[in-house]
Amino acid sequence: MTASEIRKAFLDFFASKGHLIVPSAPIVVKNDPTLMFTNAGMNQFKDVFLGEAPAKAPRVADTQRCLRVSGKHNDLEEVGVDTYHHTMFEMLGNWSFGDYFKKDAIAWSWELLTEVYKLDKNRLYVTYFEGDEKEGLEKDTETFDLWKQFVDESHILPGNKKDNFWEMGETGPCGPCSEIHFDSRPDNERAEVSGATLVNADHDQVIEIWNNVFMQFNRVKDGSLHQLPAKHVDTGMGFERLVRVLQGKTSNYDSDVFQPMISFIAEKSGIKYNAAAKPGDEDWAAAVAMRVLADHIRAVSFAIADGQLPASNKAGYVIRRILRRAVRYSYQTLGFKEPFFNQLVPLLAEQFKGVFDELYSQKDFVQKVVLEEETAFLRTLAAGIRRFNEYVLPIQRIGVINIVDPETDMRELDDTKRNNAEDIANHRLSGNFAFELSDTYGFPIDLTELMAREKGWTVDIEGYEKALQAQKLRSRAATAVDTGDWVVLRGGDNTHFIGYDEIYTQTDILKYRTVTANGKKQYQLVLAETPFYAESGGQVGDTGVITTEWYDETKGNLTFEVTDTKKENGLIIHYATLQPYYTEDGPAEWTLPNPMPTRVYAGINQGHRIMTNANHSATHLLHAALKELLGEHVNQKGSLVNPDQLRFDFSHFAKVTDDEIESLERIVNQKVREGIPLKEERNVWYNDAIASGVTALFGEKYGDRVRVITFDDNYSKELCGGTHVKNTAEIGFFKITGESAVAAGVRRIEAITGYHSQDFIQNQARQIKGLKELLKNPADLSASIENLIQENQRLKKEQEKAVLLKASGLKDDLAKKAQEINGVNFIAERVELPNADAIKNLAYQLKDIVPNLYLVLAAEINGKPNITVMIADNLVKEKGLHAGNIVKELAKEVKGGGGGQPFFATAGGSDAGGLANALDKAKSFIS
Repeated sequence: MTASEIRKAFLDFFASKGHLIVPSAPIVVKNDPTLMFTNAGMNQFKDVFLGEAPAKAPRVADTQRCLRVSGKHNDLEEVGVDTYHHTMFEMLGNWSFGDYFKKDAIAWSWELLTEVYKLDKNRLYVTYFEGDEKEGLEKDTETFDLWKQFVDESHILPGNKKDNFWEMGETGPCGPCSEIHFDSRPDNERAEVSGATLVNADHDQVIEIWNNVFMQFNRVKDGSLHQLPAKHVDTGMGFERLVRVLQGKTSNYDSDVFQPMISFIAEKSGIKYNAAAKPGDEDWAAAVAMRVLADHIRAVSFAIADGQLPASNKAGYVIRRILRRAVRYSYQTLGFKEPFFNQLVPLLAEQFKGVFDELYSQKDFVQKVVLEEETAFLRTLAAGIRRFNEYVLPIQRIGVINIVDPETDMRELDDTKRNNAEDIANHRLSGNFAFELSDTYGFPIDLTELMAREKGWTVDIEGYEKALQAQKLRSRAATAVDTGDWVVLRGGDNTHFIGYDEIYTQTDILKYRTVTANGKKQYQLVLAETPFYAESGGQVGDTGVITTEWYDETKGNLTFEVTDTKKENGLIIHYATLQPYYTEDGPAEWTLPNPMPTRVYAGINQGHRIMTNANHSATHLLHAALKELLGEHVNQKGSLVNPDQLRFDFSHFAKVTDDEIESLERIVNQKVREGIPLKEERNVWYNDAIASGVTALFGEKYGDRVRVITFDDNYSKELCGGTHVKNTAEIGFFKITGESAVAAGVRRIEAITGYHSQDFIQNQARQIKGLKELLKNPADLSASIENLIQENQRLKKEQEKAVLLKASGLKDDLAKKAQEINGVNFIAERVELPNADAIKNLAYQLKDIVPNLYLVLAAEINGKPNITVMIADNLVKEKGLHAGNIVKELAKEVKGGGGGQPFFATAGGSDAGGLANALDKAKSFIS
């Protein structure tokens, strides 16, 4: 069976068992603060497991794109080295939401594997949870007894909590699980060693292919387990592993999932791929590199297609890190000195056509993003290699170090440089420097060690680990948040959002929890109904007030100020601070009453919402205008909509010109003036909306029913859950304030509307009026300013000529003051020149006419001290004089610093009163 046939057989099998086949969720997670990426098939159903959202159907099945490169589930360093770990992988899954449980899940998994896929029953092993006394969890005898119907007891193995109790994280849905393992070893090896002894022992030929998780608990913050509202089944079968097993391979990379890409890489590199290579073999490194490229292109491409561009922080940093890891292997091991990694995108897109079409439809855009990131990193990689070479060549890196006698010169260094000097003297790279290469240039520690070995050096690994750990601790401290468990006040399902129609309501608090961050206490509230819009689709969350009906005669009403509203696993959560009550002595903090009152009045900040509406609707008009003006290739790649501004990121590979900016403003403002009424359609079937020509965004997870926002059927029609103006006239006026590049192939437009655009235009008018008054109200303001600029340039040139003449006059006077000391012509004088360039010019003139020159010039420029040192080239070689080192010492007299080359250097400082001492000190270097 081909990979495509294997995938289809899985989905067809569970469709025949009454399962609804659902699409994969995007690989990038948007409404769950505990996750950056979908790392398991259950992620998109987490809210269903927690009872916070209804299921689409009691039984579903899918193939889900997953990414495991951060957090608890991190397989990155194993990728390419072993035969079965990946960054991006497909998880085939069948799910029951309170419908069937262990009996059917076990029976169907056995039926599919042995009757549909025809796997050898004697090579299959299954596990069950052996229990855990500390947790108070009993042995899962039910699972054991169910497996006995199909499997010999010698192939049914107990597993501990680590292997057979599945948990998403420190908190959340969990439960016992039953894994299915396959032994692909040759018969002779199987006869010698039982596969039962190799299950969960990290043997690369005895691997887990399927896991049946029986979700029945929820882990809360204190570590205790609570029964879920209903028992669920969550199964996951690694598609790449299954294909390998069914195709009789011993490595995932030998199957038709990866071989087309590996063959392409081998052909382009001119290096043969040896699937059987082992560590230490000559072709081991190349085999690992090819596997890394074939794997990493999947993670990078699908993340970009799902809307996550490579960036310098959060999820974008993870994608950039994966991309750079691949490029390092491409450059370092396979010899690709020019961008190559991007060439794998079209091949991958073709492979997944008909499965994940979002990549195929964006393949050109994804390839261009990868190309530009790859090109930029190759430059960074080259810079990192230069930095490395500078470090291991001490004369270039620290000029004062004499490798023959390092102790002599180390006395001149501060503590940091002295430590570095000791490392250099011992041919050892410091841990801090190795960390700098990793953190700044993206070098993995193994690449640094390899380059060091080639130079006969070692690396201070202990120091590197210390620096790395320090960074991790800083990062954790900066983001530390203590989140309490939910306190349930009233039963109920997910919050009902009424904010499209209401800005105020009377409702109940369903539950709340306390969150402490940076020493400040905040509350998160979930309401039965809410007019507060939760941050989504680029629109910021609403702010406002939640006031309880409960009243204290001395303190008043218990009132929460809502500072933000966000979604988490389907819940609308109001982030709020408890407002103080006031006494004669000033504000005082509340203690929450017990029991906590549930009935509240909830109202949004109406001004915040009105201005946000205008900016959000303007992004729709702008999106349509961009497509009209620049082309249909334009697609939204991100947005920010708040009361103050709008920011719109879109795919486009050229700067938007000034003329195009003006055209965009003209188009959008025409639509504003037309006063187009909002046409809002709720609960439209997704397929019907798409068929009507609506614009949908890649990377968004849409439900079966969607909301369509239209401003003129022939102009702007988009799927959108945000809030909007009722008529485009409410936008007022649209003004673009900035255009820039965000990432490879992505541009950004920033704009304002309403009061902000009015203020902007009035401010511009005031500035123009002020300029006119300064220039005596000329008829042509532009021409008048141009004349002023030209006059200024002319005067500058005349001033420069005057300075040069003055410097030239000083030259002869200074040359006469040269003192001969130990074969050196020494000049140390204070000069009156207006800028550093004039002093530099004077120094070079003196160097041309005074042989064996050692020159020190001092000046005060705009109140700041300036010191210049010039030394004849022959003195640098014969006397060992170094202008850069000398100027550093002289700069201490003016409370400053500086540096430069051996023959020329400058310094500045904060104390011009020390210039005389600096000139006196200059003679000490040659006397």
